[in-house]
Amino acid sequence: MGRKDSVWSLGEGQAPEDLDKTVDTPPLSSLLIERPQGGSITVGGDISFVAKVEAQDLLRKPTIKWFKGKWMDLASKTGKHLQLKETFDRRTKIHTFEMHIIKAKDNYAGNYRCEVTYKDKFDSCSFDLEVKGFVDIRSAFKRRFLLNRQEPKQDETPEVDVWEILKSARPDQYEKIAFEYGITDLRGLLKRLKKTKKEEKKSEAFSKKLDPAYQVDKGGKIRLVVDLTDPTVELKWYKNGQEIRPTPKFIFEQKGTQRILVINNCGLNDDAAYSVAAGEEKCTTELFVKELPVKITKEIEAVKTTVNERIELECEVSEEGAQVKWCKNGVEVPTGPRSRYRVKSDGLKHWLIIDDASKEDTGTFSLMASGGTSEAKVQVELKPLKIIQDLQDMTVLLGQPLKMHCEIFPGNVPGRWYRNGQLIQSNDRINILQRAKNHRLEIVNSTIHDAGDYTFVPEGYSQSLCAKIHIVDPPRVHLESLNFPDNTVTIVAGNKLRVEIPISGEPAPRVILDSGHRVRAETFPDHTSLTIDIAEKEDTGNYKIVLQNEAGEAGACVKVKVVDIPDPPEVPLVTEVGGDWCSMTWEPPIYDGGSPILGYFIERKKKQSSRWMRLNFDLNKETTFEPKKMIEGVPYEVRVFAVNAIGVSKPSEPSKAFVPLAVTSEPTMLVVDDVTDTTVTMKWRPPDTIGAAGLDGYLVEYCIEGSKKHSIDMPLVTNKELTEKTKYTITGLPPEAKILVRVRAINAAGASTPRTLQHSILVKEVIEPPKIRIPRHLKQTYTRKVGEAVNLVIPFMGKPRPKVSWLKEGQTVDPTQVTIRNTDCDSIIFIRKAERKHSGKYDMKVEVENHVDTAIVDIQIVDLPGPPQCVKIDEVWGGNVALDWTPPKDNGNAAITGYTIQKADKKTMEWYTCIEHYHRTCITITELVVGNEYYFRIYSENMVGLSEGATQTKDSALIIKEGMQLKNPEYIDHDFKEPPKFTQPLINTFAIAGYNATLNCSVRANPRPKVIWMKNKIAIIDDPRYRMFSNQGVCTLEIRKPSPYDGGMYSCKAINDLGDALVECKLEVKGQFGL
Repeated sequence: MGRKDSVWSLGEGQAPEDLDKTVDTPPLSSLLIERPQGGSITVGGDISFVAKVEAQDLLRKPTIKWFKGKWMDLASKTGKHLQLKETFDRRTKIHTFEMHIIKAKDNYAGNYRCEVTYKDKFDSCSFDLEVKGFVDIRSAFKRRFLLNRQEPKQDETPEVDVWEILKSARPDQYEKIAFEYGITDLRGLLKRLKKTKKEEKKSEAFSKKLDPAYQVDKGGKIRLVVDLTDPTVELKWYKNGQEIRPTPKFIFEQKGTQRILVINNCGLNDDAAYSVAAGEEKCTTELFVKELPVKITKEIEAVKTTVNERIELECEVSEEGAQVKWCKNGVEVPTGPRSRYRVKSDGLKHWLIIDDASKEDTGTFSLMASGGTSEAKVQVELKPLKIIQDLQDMTVLLGQPLKMHCEIFPGNVPGRWYRNGQLIQSNDRINILQRAKNHRLEIVNSTIHDAGDYTFVPEGYSQSLCAKIHIVDPPRVHLESLNFPDNTVTIVAGNKLRVEIPISGEPAPRVILDSGHRVRAETFPDHTSLTIDIAEKEDTGNYKIVLQNEAGEAGACVKVKVVDIPDPPEVPLVTEVGGDWCSMTWEPPIYDGGSPILGYFIERKKKQSSRWMRLNFDLNKETTFEPKKMIEGVPYEVRVFAVNAIGVSKPSEPSKAFVPLAVTSEPTMLVVDDVTDTTVTMKWRPPDTIGAAGLDGYLVEYCIEGSKKHSIDMPLVTNKELTEKTKYTITGLPPEAKILVRVRAINAAGASTPRTLQHSILVKEVIEPPKIRIPRHLKQTYTRKVGEAVNLVIPFMGKPRPKVSWLKEGQTVDPTQVTIRNTDCDSIIFIRKAERKHSGKYDMKVEVENHVDTAIVDIQIVDLPGPPQCVKIDEVWGGNVALDWTPPKDNGNAAITGYTIQKADKKTMEWYTCIEHYHRTCITITELVVGNEYYFRIYSENMVGLSEGATQTKDSALIIKEGMQLKNPEYIDHDFKEPPKFTQPLINTFAIAGYNATLNCSVRANPRPKVIWMKNKIAIIDDPRYRMFSNQGVCTLEIRKPSPYDGGMYSCKAINDLGDALVECKLEVKGQFGL
């Protein structure tokens, strides 16, 4: 048992009840090829234990544990006194596990165990460590026991009851007590002690029980006595549970209540547990038989002989069948079936026989009995050695078998083989054979380590046989151990390259390296190295290595691949540009850096900016890309980065600046304007969306229906140069052919989607009756001031080209006064400087063959009116003056809209306006200053303005103080009733879908008219999408969030008792954003 204060002791001792328990251990398998061996050291010394495991068939490293005693795992005890180490030899594929004990202490002694596990395999090995200076209880007890047998001191030692001492002692003192009193069976003693320590109940059958234990000498007599409470009770005696029957050896006696068992001639087989049963009660005791010492009666005689002779050592003891032990030099002699030693006994005599003596048998042999020891020296000498065949020097190829042979006399002399002074042991590869005088050393597969000086030393002789073995191995380059694919070493440019290439060969080969001047080569016994301090792209290539030695020559090639970031890609090319996008392409970099291109990063920037913006964060695998979300009309540049496994290249050169431009939307409202026998005239409206690129013009295309050469997908272009007009005539067409026409809008971004006429056009002139389309503003009197230009365009329709004529008041228009120009679709009246004589009604007549259409245009040239006539003072009263006058003789060819009356004090003659825009021809001027004398003048006014001159009263009006009688004039009520008349017509309107639209007009009528709104001649009544307002004659129709279906002709009709009036307009609703 270890002590509690030890550094890594076994811990507390086992409880007595656990001593018989077995430990479950997995089945053993042969994992250990070298097991740790026991050893001994002095206190403070160092020692190592080595275990080796072959990993040839193991996929991973096995698990090893070191224990002291049964359970103490030493992995948790490592420190300055205990170290665990493990290594692995890749060449031999052997795991080596070592346990080093440093500066051992006395409590480090004991039994150790090494356990190795791998999956379901298990192997274990136990070994002992002896620390000198530490007393082992068991060995000391044995020595003490033998000393007690040799020198018995029974008379001097008083009798001691060991059981009483053990009962009162602590468990940790059991071994000390056993050692002191010569107890050999400590384990059995503890078992029995455990039973005796149970609490004894008071017996009803026994008044006195057996003692716990009895002791008797071998051959002696012992009495076991019990007292019964009831003498009539039947009594039975048992030995180890078996009932004892009366025999000469076992005698039953009784004295009163005492019952006695007498055991005669006690032998060792009587050492047992005895019990007595009285009824159902039982008491138990232990009987210990003490063996008497065996004495030596005849000593061993010394022997001197030679090798291979028979040796018999004889000794006689005092007792037959006594147990004795033969020892050599204090160590017990093995006497198993395979041992060289045989033991024989006959009565009191004992022999030790050695049939074939060897020199190792020289020593001191002894026979040890319990009562003494006898010793004798045996000396075995050798016979003279004679060498019949000496060892020969050899040269062997690596891997070939090596066989060495020699013959010596005498033939039965064993020997030892040494290599370079190291003892050679037999194993799976090395066989050491001896047959009589022949000694052979055979190595199955020779290795480099097998080379050296071999020596055979016959055992017991100073002579030896020597030979020199030289192992040669052709040189080899072990590139496969580098695990480089295709023997290619990859290095990033700028880094240091050092490649260590394993080589082999015996003797060490000379290395010749075919490399550039930048590569530095170094050679070592087991490898050669290639070093490039700073790798560059030019270092890529094949490097040849040549090995030479006396066994041959070998070569290998190592490929060095220097990888780097790729070169920049070529300048990107922008192939297509859209409104906010473009399409770009580029060529991969010329040099990919030695590593495949993984993808590309693309950046863009505004031309005037210096900040680049990354467009993709995931690598683009292709060499094309479409940047998006650019601002139309702003110039941009793009560049590209190439990416490989090493990193990102430098950017490419920026592309040429480009401007994102979008093509326009398709032209709108494509219609046929005119058709003749050889021409077709088309007209259209500009696109709704034009964009930043503007509009350069239009391209008109057509194809003849049914033509095999051309189709609507491959049309003919009519205008080689773009036309900026929204009207174009296609000429040179075959008569009565059918054509399909489409128009494209062209700008810097390209051609728009074509607008195609849905139906084909027949190239044939059709007679169309004439029709004059009088503009809305000319349906009423067209008014202009004198001196202004008159330019009226009156469109008309008709085919073929109509004949146009003009008349004024039934007379032919004087071309010197009015210029008339006629075209195919309209007629223009132009007067450069209008005069009042140009006023009148002009009759327009349009003729196409027998078809006629006419229209009247009323032109009114107005001028300033003349002054009023006959301005006079009718009456003066109080501060009031009544004036009267007549309208001017010349109204300027326009109705008089009002008069302006001014007054002037006679004293100053400064004129002040009394009232403006006065409609009547009489007025009363009030609030005149009493005592002043006034003159009055009046200006007439029409739509052109005030008359150039004014008519002044001839007389003055004096405001006097006297009162006067006012004569109230009689007035006739004016009739203000008039039929409805629209003073502001409706105007053609464009609206956007989804946004409210309003139509406005103004009407004048008395009484107030009823206003009705209509769409396409249908009255709008109780429709929630429309709201109608009328305020002070202003009529409003609000259309809530119109859609394209709300477009059409809208009209407003005003009705009262005097008549009605109607105005119309066209509403066109476009989609959102002009679509």
